[in-house]
Amino acid sequence: MELAIVGLGKMGLNMATRLVQGGHKVVGYARSKESVEAAIKNGAEGAHSLEEAINKLSSSPKIVWVMVPSGKTTTETIEHAASLLNKGDIIIDGGNSNYKETIAHAEMLAQKGIDFVDCGTSGGIWGLKEGYSLMIGGKKNVTEKLKPIFETLAPAKDLGWGRVGPHGAGHYVKMVHNGIEYGMMQAFAEGFGILKGKKEFELDLAQVSHIWQHGSVVRSWLLDLAANALDEDTELKDIKPWVADSGEGRWTVFESIDLDVPAPVITLALQMRFASRDEENYPARMLAALRNQFGGHAIKKSE
Repeated sequence: MELAIVGLGKMGLNMATRLVQGGHKVVGYARSKESVEAAIKNGAEGAHSLEEAINKLSSSPKIVWVMVPSGKTTTETIEHAASLLNKGDIIIDGGNSNYKETIAHAEMLAQKGIDFVDCGTSGGIWGLKEGYSLMIGGKKNVTEKLKPIFETLAPAKDLGWGRVGPHGAGHYVKMVHNGIEYGMMQAFAEGFGILKGKKEFELDLAQVSHIWQHGSVVRSWLLDLAANALDEDTELKDIKPWVADSGEGRWTVFESIDLDVPAPVITLALQMRFASRDEENYPARMLAALRNQFGGHAIKKSE
């Protein structure tokens, strides 16, 4: 098949490359000239504007896969693409958009007669080799038209992808997927922290991670990644203890509140990321001050 990919970051570039390797014609566009050149080097056709990318598509319907940061950038890109497309053409949002915005995008495009699919995409930088997990929302007939693309991107033609529901459902499932990921990552971080704290055993954390990779109930891709990191540096001394959150964890927590579904693990995992970024840690200062005030408990003075 033939499609344009808009956004050639770590995920977008690798996806374009995997599609080219699978026999598809890909036109790659990004604001960065270096990213476009990288796509050309990997076999895609390059474009230096969205208009050029769409004009280079000769098949019908024209397919545009949007792979840019969520929020305003995604909305502006979809609106711009829609102004260049015709009735019956297709836009795929493969980024991490909020599902509510996705539903709004679908409604806007429907008024123009442009088909739309939201595709929650997981696989990170390893997706080029291993394939991507694709959670798809949209009409069944449109998903069917795009089947060869999804089959190429997925780990196998019949594994790791599927239409999960109507518009918004793909990004909703991906949102919860990322919330679960927050909890799993936090559990591994805490577990290895406890192991490291047991100084008298002199545990080799890299060795432990490799033991767990085989036969253990906690074996997983995340554990494999932890093992990679520990092999490089068990102390992780060059990594600052500062952890970002990309939005999906927050949205999952908000959704749990709206639905009255308890989600303490995901919520606390998100809160721990907030704590990692608080270098001043004013709440802890206040807690120490309160203990000192009511009980005369000792406090440590700032240096």
